[in-house]
Amino acid sequence: MSTADDSALQTARRCAERMYADDEASRALGIVVSDVAPGTATVTMRVLPSMVNGHRIAHGGYLFLLADTAFAFACNTYGPVAVARNCEIEFVRPVMEGEDLTATATERLRSGRNGIYDVTVTGARGEVVAEMRGHSRTLARQPT
Repeated sequence: MSTADDSALQTARRCAERMYADDEASRALGIVVSDVAPGTATVTMRVLPSMVNGHRIAHGGYLFLLADTAFAFACNTYGPVAVARNCEIEFVRPVMEGEDLTATATERLRSGRNGIYDVTVTGARGEVVAEMRGHSRTLARQPT
């Protein structure tokens, strides 16, 4: 790995550590950031009893939240604060209580202040349970 690559990876990891420290929602739901690098992030979560709906399957909002978390960490690996401007999710199969889920976000395009990321959510055996596409926007003025 070149020095530039190593520096970019260190930046991505620092950004993720800072963001996770302030992300009460992810921590409260047991979401763990398992990997991060420039433009990509992988997060995991177990479906808890409090996350299932009246059909006894995981509420789609929790699947979206997991995918959105991976997306957020991936688009914030460069330093400046980026936020979601649009996301669309497709639920592929139902998820049951107790399942361990993994969401992996991958940058597809970054141009100026705009980014496009694809997120794949898989179950414990690697089967796809949801696919999300997120569009990010880097803030012109960073929060203080």
